[in-house]
Amino acid sequence: MTYDSEDVQKILEIALTRKQEGEFSREQLIEMASELGISSDILEKTERKWLVQQEEERSRRTFNTFRRRAFWGHFVSFLAVNLFLILLNLITSPGYFWAIFPALGWGLGLFFHWWGVYQSKSEDYEIAFQKWRSQI
Repeated sequence: MTYDSEDVQKILEIALTRKQEGEFSREQLIEMASELGISSDILEKTERKWLVQQEEERSRRTFNTFRRRAFWGHFVSFLAVNLFLILLNLITSPGYFWAIFPALGWGLGLFFHWWGVYQSKSEDYEIAFQKWRSQI
């Protein structure tokens, strides 16, 4: 039976996970790499790349949390103000439902805010993320 490089990698990952549930030291990582014939230069470059990717993922999670909290704050404001306007409308002029107009207008803006927050695969998302990242 033969294996391609992806299969070998997956098998070794599973085996390492089962062998040692927990953490590996850097020395153990270097030792495993040398046993697999991986040079220290390649290991070091790969480790740096992996650390950069981990930092990027952490930053994106923080950014997504920030954007979602802002959206939910916007949503709560929308509900509070529009409920007040509907009550005011029902008390002052129950024959004409004017409160629908601000609710529809603001609702449209809220929809676009939701769309922007939960669509994280667009160019606009990348631009917003890079701008946010440069500010922190």
